[in-house]
Amino acid sequence: MKARWTMMVAAMLLGLASFAYSQDVKSDVDKAADKTADATKDAAKDTAHATKKVVKKTAHATDKAVDQTADATKDAAKDTEHGTKKVAKKTEHGVDKAADKTADVTKDAAKDTGHVAKKTGHGIRKGVKDVGHDVKEGAEKTGDAVK
Repeated sequence: MKARWTMMVAAMLLGLASFAYSQDVKSDVDKAADKTADATKDAAKDTAHATKKVVKKTAHATDKAVDQTADATKDAAKDTEHGTKKVAKKTEHGVDKAADKTADVTKDAAKDTGHVAKKTGHGIRKGVKDVGHDVKEGAEKTGDAVK
């Protein structure tokens, strides 16, 4: 009987050990699930925080880029305006210079034309005088010959 009794006690202990072991496994699974849930919650918070940070940085960088683009556009407009003014002044100066030269050349041409006309008129008068003198001489000779 003693052996039977020992076997029974051993069987009971084995049953209790199995029961205790199964409780430990369930407890370990529950703990692992809790830890996983906590870790997931923490990771979600960290992700949300990091996302907010990145969004703020992106918004700031975008604002800065827009400001820089606006400044560059203003600078380009000023440079273009300055260049246009310079070209307009140079063009005006060139036109004035060309007009002055044209006026000078026209005056010179008018003077030269006046001189030529004067010389031509003088030559014509002289020629007419000479012709008149020659006609007078010829008429006198003819008159002498007719006498």
